[in-house]
Amino acid sequence: MVQAVILAAGEGSRIRPLTWSRPKAMIPVANVPIIGHVINSLVENGIRSIIVVVGYRREQVMNYLATLEIPIQVVVQDKQLGTAHALQCAESNVKEDFIVLPGDNWINPGSIAKIKGERNAMLVKEHERPTNFGVVEIENGNVTRIVEKPAIAPTMTVSTGVLSLTKRFFEHIETTEIPDALTLMIERGECIKAIPADDWQDAIVPWDLLAMNAHLLKQISSRYEGTVSRNAIIKGSVRIGVGTIIHPYTVILGPVIIGDNCEIGPHVSLMPYTSIGSRVRVESHSHIAGSLIMDDTLIGPHSTIRDTVIAEGCAFEDHISTWPSETLFDIHGEIWKAEFGAVIGDRVRAGPFTTLNNCIVGNNVKIQGGRMITSIIPDGTSVL
Repeated sequence: MVQAVILAAGEGSRIRPLTWSRPKAMIPVANVPIIGHVINSLVENGIRSIIVVVGYRREQVMNYLATLEIPIQVVVQDKQLGTAHALQCAESNVKEDFIVLPGDNWINPGSIAKIKGERNAMLVKEHERPTNFGVVEIENGNVTRIVEKPAIAPTMTVSTGVLSLTKRFFEHIETTEIPDALTLMIERGECIKAIPADDWQDAIVPWDLLAMNAHLLKQISSRYEGTVSRNAIIKGSVRIGVGTIIHPYTVILGPVIIGDNCEIGPHVSLMPYTSIGSRVRVESHSHIAGSLIMDDTLIGPHSTIRDTVIAEGCAFEDHISTWPSETLFDIHGEIWKAEFGAVIGDRVRAGPFTTLNNCIVGNNVKIQGGRMITSIIPDGTSVL
């Protein structure tokens, strides 16, 4: 039997403002926290002995895990000192060969199937921005070198952070980070097999969540558990939660997922690759496309929301628009070129006729109506 250790103790600081009130592993993608998708992939492979290491805002992760049908062992990392330190916190719970996985990346079941029977192996994947990961050099199918976040990447192949290990791995931990222990293993003559992952998604910066959301929405099947007007038009894969009301003359083109107790319409259009959380109200004549909207948010009438992430508890009045364009962002000292509508933190208020153009809006921001918002707006700002 194989055990799994999921590392979910970190914050995910480059995903701010979305991780101000939740760890990255708990960000809902296709209406399921990222860690939930990881657990589902393990369960599909028959792996049910699962340990989760929690830390930052641990109560949220623990409360979510308590709702699952399978029992999960929880280990606390009191201080976020690195991935190897987090894994060491679970050492006494590990009884046999194990898989270690990041709790804030999505990995498909097929990739886990390829690695779960291996001893000392790493899932690797080509990536267009390898310098944000551990870059891997491979020879004869084995990892020969790991360069963590280099300025210039020697290859385009990166570690997904998914590893199949034996208990002896703990003997190689001498620093707080897993890549250092893997490097020490290689220097001591042990082999680490490189196995290409079939499918893997990570969100390095907040707008990456839109691609992850779209990717996972492609896998949903239709299910209507709410009330749908006979005059609504629904095509493609659409999932509608319990207690949700779809009003007349609304058009939904899947893949789209809508949570519980929402109210949509009338004359609303929901376009593909949109996920809407629970207790969300979208008022008449609004248009939403390619967006991720979390719980308890209000979208006022005659609004247009495109390619946008909206966190919990936001309230937008009428004629709000988010509009994608290309902009440069400085995220932790690194320049990113990005094109999206907006990334909006928790409990943002926006007055009528506000336009949000390729911007990041912090938590608890209040925007007076009729404003054009661009660039980065810090937490707690009032835009008058």
